[in-house]
Amino acid sequence: MPPRASRLQLSPEYGEPASPNALVPWSYVEDRIASAGHYWLSTVGPGSSPHVRPIAGLWLDDLLYFGGAPRTRWFRNLAENPEACLHLSEGGDRAVILHGAVTRVRPDPALAVRLAEVSNAKYRFGQSAKDYEGTDVWAFRPKVAFAWKTLNEDRTRFDWDGTG
Repeated sequence: MPPRASRLQLSPEYGEPASPNALVPWSYVEDRIASAGHYWLSTVGPGSSPHVRPIAGLWLDDLLYFGGAPRTRWFRNLAENPEACLHLSEGGDRAVILHGAVTRVRPDPALAVRLAEVSNAKYRFGQSAKDYEGTDVWAFRPKVAFAWKTLNEDRTRFDWDGTG
């Protein structure tokens, strides 16, 4: 089920949108998430220190799947605090920003096949289902998203929990 869209409210200094009813469609946002080559992942580390890094990922069934090395700072951060923020790496003037949480997932055989298919279509790494079976991956589930094509025209907030 797609998230609920509403007008993203910003500080008055940013001005009011010229068209109060213009919203970005979720289909546009989902296409951008699925086709993005990389994403900026923001995590919180010890002492509440921020940590940002680019990652590769696969959008499938409203989740962004990604992997990584357990010794990395961001991996350890997520193991301690699953809250994260993702931003598409392809510019900020047409923004897509996702806030949510991650869980570790061990793909079953059917999911492993689908992940390999999506990975090979997107990145051409030559992954097989066996590469995903028996290995944990992270699954990011958005709670809220912000998107716009033009900030002062169609800035949109998406909510999955209906709180708006």
